[in-house]
Amino acid sequence: MDRKLISSGSDFESKIGYSRAVVDGDYVFVSGTTGYNYDTMSISSDVVEQAEQCFKNIAKALEEAGTTLDKAVSVTYVFPNKADFEPCWPVFSKYLGEAKPAAMVFIAGLLDDEMKLEIQITARIHESGYSY
Repeated sequence: MDRKLISSGSDFESKIGYSRAVVDGDYVFVSGTTGYNYDTMSISSDVVEQAEQCFKNIAKALEEAGTTLDKAVSVTYVFPNKADFEPCWPVFSKYLGEAKPAAMVFIAGLLDDEMKLEIQITARIHESGYSY
């Protein structure tokens, strides 16, 4: 399979040279994604609402790649404030409860103080042949 680049249409992608997602072989690698709502050009001040929006943004990129969140194999969460992690657990379970990907959490600053989390996901595009 050829490499495919997926864009959200953000000017930021071209300014720093990255793609919203990259399809390579049987996998799609979704860049760190924030809770920015591209339809309203806004970001909620609520971390749980941002988590929901992150997954909506990720799901859109995965759909364009030909897969879904149920095929996620790895997820990385980044939070500036570690107290914001636990309130998001129900959102994580809602979107990744079936896939149960390998996970990692970092506590680190993000580019904009309004951003309360960033999520990066890797997902399979085709069935692996394994049974779970």
